[in-house]
Amino acid sequence: MIDELAAGTPGWTARTDAVVIGSGIAGLVAAMRAARHGRVLLVTKALLDAGSTRWAQGGIAAALAPEDSPEEHLADTLTAGAGLCDAEAVRALVTEGPDAVRRLIETGAHFDLAADGTVSLTREGGHHRRRIAHAGGDATGAEISRALLAALKQTEGVEVIEHALVLDLVMEGGRVAGVTLHVMGEGQRDGVGAVRARSVVLATGGLGQVFSATTNPVVSTGDGVALALRAGAEVADLEFVQFHPTVMWLGPGATGQQPLISEAVRGEGAHLVDASGERFMVGRHELAELAPRDVVAKGIMNRMRETGEPHMLLDGRHLGARFWETRFPTILASCREHGIDPVTRPIPVVPAAHYASGGVRTDGYGRTSIPGLYACGETACTGVHGANRLASNSLLEGLVFAERIGEALAEEREPLADGDGAPARPRRKGLLDPSVRGEIQRVMSTHCGVLRSAEGLAEARRLLEELGGRVCDDPCVEAWEATNLHTVATAVVAAAERREETRGSHWRDDFPDRDDVRWLGRLSGRLEAGTFRLAFALERPAPETLASEAPGSEASERPRRTTAAQARSASGAVV
Repeated sequence: MIDELAAGTPGWTARTDAVVIGSGIAGLVAAMRAARHGRVLLVTKALLDAGSTRWAQGGIAAALAPEDSPEEHLADTLTAGAGLCDAEAVRALVTEGPDAVRRLIETGAHFDLAADGTVSLTREGGHHRRRIAHAGGDATGAEISRALLAALKQTEGVEVIEHALVLDLVMEGGRVAGVTLHVMGEGQRDGVGAVRARSVVLATGGLGQVFSATTNPVVSTGDGVALALRAGAEVADLEFVQFHPTVMWLGPGATGQQPLISEAVRGEGAHLVDASGERFMVGRHELAELAPRDVVAKGIMNRMRETGEPHMLLDGRHLGARFWETRFPTILASCREHGIDPVTRPIPVVPAAHYASGGVRTDGYGRTSIPGLYACGETACTGVHGANRLASNSLLEGLVFAERIGEALAEEREPLADGDGAPARPRRKGLLDPSVRGEIQRVMSTHCGVLRSAEGLAEARRLLEELGGRVCDDPCVEAWEATNLHTVATAVVAAAERREETRGSHWRDDFPDRDDVRWLGRLSGRLEAGTFRLAFALERPAPETLASEAPGSEASERPRRTTAAQARSASGAVV
């Protein structure tokens, strides 16, 4: 645990109404919505378009087709979530989603169109309908980011600071009062400073860089979750880290951001095969290659175990050159850059860390357990994803719940107290040496990756405890990132070790079955006096009733979610 802020040489200070941290779809939409109700400071660690949104290939899911419905989208999402979705949050997502996408189009996002001029829709894993809107073939995220950044330039009341790492949340009287941050640029606001605000929105993206091989960009170091934990906020579902089934295999020992092969490639007809050409997913699930991601990832890993092969193959040769060039130009170029032409040979693929279904626990309007602190997008745990995210629901979640946070901020009237807040140039003890970053990643990939066991998780916990003692005296940005990664990794391992079952994207070799008697519920946790404590709360109703409940039915009105207060009152164990 990092020591409390110590007195230091004052740097610059600023005041605003809201600070939004992150510039993906969640951060940009939240910032523009918040600007309707006051001044906003948008902080991003790198450039505005450097986050995960621009890398999204497949698209954004919404019931836009006449033959589709929010009820069907809800059913598919609940099924993928393996009994742990918050049905009220899912209902908000799928019912508000179509109009939110239409507003995105009105903002200037250009989606691919069908011959009749309507938005072209495709299928991905777990979806029983074609409901994935895409842009530029496979450049959906880049187009959404472009449109939102163009809209941001026209939005009054938003100040942007790029190349700035938020170090910590400023707390006063049990609520958020701002942030301290390190700006890595030039100008008046360079170096370490403090910003006072009545509300802070965490939209920092994922935690994929906790693992050696991931689809996440280098900036995805779990900063938002670490910030929230240090401030005492509640997190949930951290054991459910989704591994994307089809990431290009670059050879043994490959690390860093790996090339993603979108699920939409399978949605358009590509097949998963082993070295002999057998479609091994046929017969394992009714949707074969289009089963939910956890099912496909496990199917690939099982086949690799059975055959001893280092990867499986994604065969899309039958799609033809013209189709690849028009529908998946970005993926085609990436494959060819790595010496593979999917028009003439299958793509070697393996699962890699992709998406965190858990995060900072929120209500339906992004409010966390700390007054004034909000979370959105991959940083948040809204309960939408449960134990496994349905494909292309992530962009939609960021969009819908960012809009909802905008509504909530309209009611944020807590007066901003006088004073200078925390020292703007803090000295810290307990920051980890940047060299531990690679070691944390190796520990997590080896012992807390796709396959987990009690023995491996115990070893991960032991190794992380050792790495936690390797501190440095230089409070550089790299030390803060390493510390954030360690904080998040420790929490993920604790949750994975505690949940003794296999459910969704959490796969325990020693507990291979889903256990709805003991484990149909949510693990939440928080840092208390430097120790991460977990509490478990059962969910109601039973899982078999969830997917059958349509919005508006009597059963659907029953409470789905265990409240933060109930979770805190549940018996918790120190881990």
